Amino acid sequence: MMTSLRIAFLPLTDAAVLAVARERGFAEEEGLSLDLVRTTSWATLRDRLVYGQVQAAHMLAPLAVAVTLGLSQQPAALAAPFKLNVNGNMLVMASDFAKALDPDIVRRLADPLGTAHDFAAAIGLWRRKPVIGVVHRFSSHALTLRYWLASAGVDPDRDVMMRVLPPSLTVEAMRAGEIDGFIAGEPWGSAAVDAGLAETAAIGERIWRRGVEKILAFRESWMEENPDSVDRLLRALARAAAWCDDPANHGELAHLLSQPRYVDQPAELIACALSGNIVARVGEPAVANPDFMLFSREATPFPWRSQALWIYSQLARWGMVEHSADNAAKAGGVFRPDIFRRALANSAEPMPGASMKLEGAVAAPLAVGSRRGELTLGPDSFFDGRVFDPDRIEAFLETFGARR
Repeated sequence: MMTSLRIAFLPLTDAAVLAVARERGFAEEEGLSLDLVRTTSWATLRDRLVYGQVQAAHMLAPLAVAVTLGLSQQPAALAAPFKLNVNGNMLVMASDFAKALDPDIVRRLADPLGTAHDFAAAIGLWRRKPVIGVVHRFSSHALTLRYWLASAGVDPDRDVMMRVLPPSLTVEAMRAGEIDGFIAGEPWGSAAVDAGLAETAAIGERIWRRGVEKILAFRESWMEENPDSVDRLLRALARAAAWCDDPANHGELAHLLSQPRYVDQPAELIACALSGNIVARVGEPAVANPDFMLFSREATPFPWRSQALWIYSQLARWGMVEHSADNAAKAGGVFRPDIFRRALANSAEPMPGASMKLEGAVAAPLAVGSRRGELTLGPDSFFDGRVFDPDRIEAFLETFGARR
């Protein structure tokens, strides 16, 4: 007998693992029938999950932490036992604004610190306080943007204006002149560049390599009450993630996601993120970023608690939550490596031996301890060289000074 699960998602390339689990039969082989509910905004998706309209959701990792901490509504305990991808977003700005940045696109993307300083200078030359679209206040994109801007002395709360809008509306908002740029998951940045509206200013993968992006979120209570369904879903997703990461499947995957029920954008734009070949300025050759978006390799699906705590550190840095041991524990507890290990215990999935690590400390591929098989982690460095120790959050926050 099949078990039906309703899962909410937004039309983004990083919903790929859910789409493939359904369309390639991985879920069906686990006795699951997936009803994927296409949703427009992250706020609506959040509410569908919190109020029980769906059993699970493709969710911004910081949003799951924020909901658990009660930052966007009454607290609702969410749990994330599986990461759907890492990286995969980029900041695009109006072509006129981008004239103040390094004209060499390859150099611009390779040097995020230098580009941040160029961006700071461009703010002073622009006709108004730049309006930058973000998909949600509690998104990896918004936190990444804040981190990057602040490195060049830009105060993201005073020097720019962040406007929240759904990813699928970003391109039209640029066309209408309502925003001067935006940071979002693919394929929306590529769509803005392809339309001649924008150039790429920075990509997430160069700001925090292997930075956490989307997770599979459950209401914690539902997850605990339905362990068999959860385990079967995670096994299906792990197989789907491996399929998505195989370059031989990228053409088929781009075509699948291009369909109206998923992303509803041209397959060639979707393929940019999958291949990592990013067209940063219309009419110019693509810039190769082979780690632009990962789904499976290097234990991408594993929910490191240290990544949830890095998210928490940024919420505390910007005064969105008061730092306390209790809040840190709640935030770190959103990511559930214990459930991941239980679900995939009898699979071939590499299993990290630890649940936390120093974030930003891996500068080159590194073989690490694994409970099964060989596991090599890729570089996870931050562009500014900082290292985040999840056991020393207060010390990390102090490195940002009084105006964190």
